[in-house]
Amino acid sequence: MARLSMVDAINTTLHELMAKDDRIVIMGEDVGVDGGVFRATVGLLDKFGPDRVIDTPLAESGIVGAAIGMAVYGMRPIAEIQFEGFMFKAFDQVYSHASRLRRRSQGLYGVPLVIRAPYGAGVRALEHHSDAPEALFCHLPGMKVVIPSTPAEAKGLLTASVEDPDPVVFLEPKRLYRLFKEEVPEGEYRIPLGEARMVKEGKDITLVTYGGMVSVCERAAQHVAGEGVDAEIVDLRTVWPFDIAAITKSVTKTGRLIIVHEAPRSFGVGAEIAALVAERCLLSLLAPIKRVTGFDVVPPLARLEEYNYPDSDRVVRAIHDTMQF
Repeated sequence: MARLSMVDAINTTLHELMAKDDRIVIMGEDVGVDGGVFRATVGLLDKFGPDRVIDTPLAESGIVGAAIGMAVYGMRPIAEIQFEGFMFKAFDQVYSHASRLRRRSQGLYGVPLVIRAPYGAGVRALEHHSDAPEALFCHLPGMKVVIPSTPAEAKGLLTASVEDPDPVVFLEPKRLYRLFKEEVPEGEYRIPLGEARMVKEGKDITLVTYGGMVSVCERAAQHVAGEGVDAEIVDLRTVWPFDIAAITKSVTKTGRLIIVHEAPRSFGVGAEIAALVAERCLLSLLAPIKRVTGFDVVPPLARLEEYNYPDSDRVVRAIHDTMQF
């Protein structure tokens, strides 16, 4: 197996998928000649040509709207939005059409569309380049939301997303694009959507997280292990619909839960997980559920972003508070 960074794993996966299925097209701003802002689509234009790798105008609603039409008529488009903060120009297309067409047509039409975007903070980018808007898309019935946490996870989840019969928002944590390399399976490799990953087993407390926060939780778990606390880490992978069975199984075992995400706290993914765990595991809980998240503020500019987003110290403090309750 080759050792790849996340962005290289995504690029390799796109090459493999497009070679196997000529219904797949890539479309977005600068995806062709320039190979994407983060170079995730490098080499695709030379290999597959301008009919399948389409440099679009600077118009996100047009990109996603055209991709919806392609999907309805049998293609499998992958629409790249240059940064997650620009996805809202296309939100009407996602909300009004992509998420509803299967129901509107009584199952006659599906929308096998993947919308990819770099996601989250960690690279000291400009305004509208460091947002974490996953909860807004999770709130739309008919949409799936996927956020990988490692290069191998990116390959398996992207493959499953492209093959899914319904629309998927695929958010790629930009802080992880080149942070580390790992062995990535060669050839066909898919991870079923909706199944969480057990990152680390433990018996004392459950940490539920996803994306760039998985490595943050791993560092926190390593720190408290030296204090005799055995933390279990669950990576959602598919943020919606998430694997509630895996979460409740873990919490029933440990009796304690901390949810970690970089998106703002209020009305977020963590709130939904906390509500469902309270409904299903209340009598197993030994302490109140805690959330470690970004703050309810507009994403700060580069100089202050590290103060807004969770780090391992904040997770360690939450573990201490929960264990001492």
